Amino acid sequence: MTSNPAHRQIPTIILETERLRLRNWLASDRDLFREINADPKVMEFFPFRRSHAEADAMMEKLNGLITETGLGFYALELKETGEPMGFCGLSLANMPDIFPPETVEIGWRLATRFWGNGYVTEAGRALIDWGFEKADLAEIVSFAVTGNRRSTAVMERIGLRRDASRDFNSPRVPDTHPHLKGHVVYALSRREWEAGRTPA
Repeated sequence: MTSNPAHRQIPTIILETERLRLRNWLASDRDLFREINADPKVMEFFPFRRSHAEADAMMEKLNGLITETGLGFYALELKETGEPMGFCGLSLANMPDIFPPETVEIGWRLATRFWGNGYVTEAGRALIDWGFEKADLAEIVSFAVTGNRRSTAVMERIGLRRDASRDFNSPRVPDTHPHLKGHVVYALSRREWEAGRTPA
């Protein structure tokens, strides 16, 4: 019997919202994960697509990080049907040339058939509350390619604020894709989050 985390069939629920569950990855999620990593519309602002083997390896890596740290890009499941839709989570940004090592980002990716239903906004708001209340984070950031209005609109809806002073050119994007290098940054500090929850 393998001990590989992605082969466990009992989900570990990170949190739940009215319509959604965020949990660890299961072997049964593999086809969905392959789909979102190969879809040119989903991956429009990335300089690559992942093969099935690369997607499988990435799913295992994500699950390992969740197991080790409690943070990561969690599988996003629709409660009503139990379908995996993509991911939404909090993970170390791991960009030492751009952010301090403790920086945590919020990120997401959904299969296109689930777009337009507010799922990421619902999950993102719950994750921000969870991150500050349960994970004791000092700040949550998010970033996207300049011009990726779909993503930045979500950042605004979940309460993050633009911090143009931290915009950057991504070292992860090769010079062959110059139009994808520029990134905008949004952020929310614990103090700002607490102020937003204080009744007027």
